Amino acid sequence: MRIGWRYLYGGKRDKVMQLLALLGIGGVVAGIVALNLSNQPNPVAVLTLVFSMIAVSVFLLFSVFSVFTSVSVLGVVFGVAALTIVLAVTTGFQQQFRDKVLGVNAHVIVLKSQATFAEYRDVMKTAREIDPDVLAVQPFIFAEMLATHGKGELSGVAIKAIDPKLVRGVLDLDKHMIEGTVDSLLLETCPPDDNQAAKPAAPGKPACMKNPPIIMGKELAHKLKTKVGDVVTVVVPLSNIDFDTWRAKASAPRTRKFTVTGVFYSGFDEYDRRLMYASLADVQALLGRGDQVMGVELKVKDVDRADQIAKDLEKALGGPPYQVQDWYELNHNLFTALKLQKLVLVFILTLIIVVAAVNMVSALTMMVTDKTREIAILKSMGATSSSVALVFQVVGIAIGGVGTLIGVTIGLTTCDVVARYGFHLDPKVYLIDRLPFEVRPLEVALVAGIAMAISIIATLVPSQSAASLRPVDGLRYD
Repeated sequence: MRIGWRYLYGGKRDKVMQLLALLGIGGVVAGIVALNLSNQPNPVAVLTLVFSMIAVSVFLLFSVFSVFTSVSVLGVVFGVAALTIVLAVTTGFQQQFRDKVLGVNAHVIVLKSQATFAEYRDVMKTAREIDPDVLAVQPFIFAEMLATHGKGELSGVAIKAIDPKLVRGVLDLDKHMIEGTVDSLLLETCPPDDNQAAKPAAPGKPACMKNPPIIMGKELAHKLKTKVGDVVTVVVPLSNIDFDTWRAKASAPRTRKFTVTGVFYSGFDEYDRRLMYASLADVQALLGRGDQVMGVELKVKDVDRADQIAKDLEKALGGPPYQVQDWYELNHNLFTALKLQKLVLVFILTLIIVVAAVNMVSALTMMVTDKTREIAILKSMGATSSSVALVFQVVGIAIGGVGTLIGVTIGLTTCDVVARYGFHLDPKVYLIDRLPFEVRPLEVALVAGIAMAISIIATLVPSQSAASLRPVDGLRYD
């Protein structure tokens, strides 16, 4: 083993490389100081820190190890660092989408294939009793409508009607409110003869408003040019059409004015640009279908058990016409695409480590060729084939170990620094506004394990070549 460690060193210490490594360390310190002193994101400090870390690694390796060894180590470093960063980003996307979906959606929903769903209270009772992990239940309506404000501001919207008294137990909407509160949906509509926009609450009763309250996403509010207190008109498309005869029942679709009492920002562009929340009673009145809902939604204690609870609930309800789905099934395409993307990226970036392993094989093969005479002398002195193979295995494992350690360090540091900086994304393209990072120890261990496994496999051919060398072949021309 001592001979293997000796073969790693380049012999002379390159003073120029050592000086450049010291300059790189200075860049790392400068980047850390700039990041800590800056009150706002500083891209220059981020780039300085990341590139300085890479420069320190490169110059230190060339100042200590031979050229062959340094190039082999750097291949492992860049492969491991890239794989660590990409895994953190893809896992971050998965976690961000999961948090956004669960933040404004329930864990389990019950739908009915028939047009009428008036027995929803019985379904809610069954849902509460189906499993101890069911924390809360509420009815809801989800409808596509149009919203207008002022002159010419028009947008297609998705209105979700919720029970203001039960919503807190099911949705985390409170966490996303940037103006107003969810409690504003509790405000009642004033009688038609009351011309005041709002009046003080009587003892024990909530205040009333001229128009029913509504909450909308930040981007939707920006698109409609509305703010808290403004009035928007909601239009129910095709509500004036009799679908049996395909004739108009009225001259215009059903409309109703709402007062904006809150604005939320989930960070998920699809919701922030289209979603609105209103009281269940107000939307029922707007649709004119009586005391009916679209479905019932549940919040459970453990989201990983949501699929099992959904299956139990569907069985308790007797199956069709009821359909029960958990949050993952509702967003199956999105999460399947993210998982497939992650697997493909891991496979592609693992090829970088494989290329580094090819460099390692080349370096070890050249080393075996260069040390033919020394190998022959060792064998003639009594060294076994396995001990000779161990020499070059130690070299390969050391190259993989050093490269993995430096690569993981660079990868984790880059993830932390860029996450603190908050790299901006276009929410229209990526649906979220910040590049997410989620570092999981198990995935970091997986990256390190892959790199070390490839490094060990790469040593097999050169070490066996050295072990099979006969002393007479190595000393024939001496």
